[in-house]
Amino acid sequence: MTFATVVPAALFGFGTSLALIVAIGAQNAFVLRVGLQAVTRVVVPVVVVCAVSDAVLISAGVAGVGALVEAAPQAVVVVQIVGAGFLLVYGAFAAKRAIRPVGALTVEAGAPPARVVPAVLGALAFTWLNPHTYLDTIVFLGSVANHQPPELRWWFAGGAVTGSLVWFSALGFGARLLRPLFAKPVAWRVLDAVIAVVMVALGLRLLFGL
Repeated sequence: MTFATVVPAALFGFGTSLALIVAIGAQNAFVLRVGLQAVTRVVVPVVVVCAVSDAVLISAGVAGVGALVEAAPQAVVVVQIVGAGFLLVYGAFAAKRAIRPVGALTVEAGAPPARVVPAVLGALAFTWLNPHTYLDTIVFLGSVANHQPPELRWWFAGGAVTGSLVWFSALGFGARLLRPLFAKPVAWRVLDAVIAVVMVALGLRLLFGL
């Protein structure tokens, strides 16, 4: 291996990872909402949970677990049903906040949990109860990685893991730049309305394959 072969493989993994995760989805919406509160002690563990989870799943895909997932579609169905239920419930709560906000909707008193444990549990749920997470990381990225030369597969994986870490860090810590906008109560209501639509749409899509 040479520098000229390792770097392109890592950059390919980095770009492929970003192409998959940089989109409006349940996990990203949750991280954004937590990041808007700009409470470092909450944002840090949420970002770590999301990035480490992706690292574990990507590594599993490169190690060949993707083939096992494809061979056991019933396991994916179970995760799909549980994940759909979770998304629909969370979407209902977001819709309720948008329609009838509780208390003053300010950045300091926004809806994301101010405690670490609820935030971490939310990040775990949005990551591990989402079938698309497995398809993107284990199946897709694992498949692409295993099409690389054997000596470059883990360099591709390293690039993909780095892409995930960079994205979630930017989303979690960069969200505070939007705080002036979300100092307006109506902005929180709009965000909750968008989150509700996204969650419900994803949940219905998981249930009925829309």
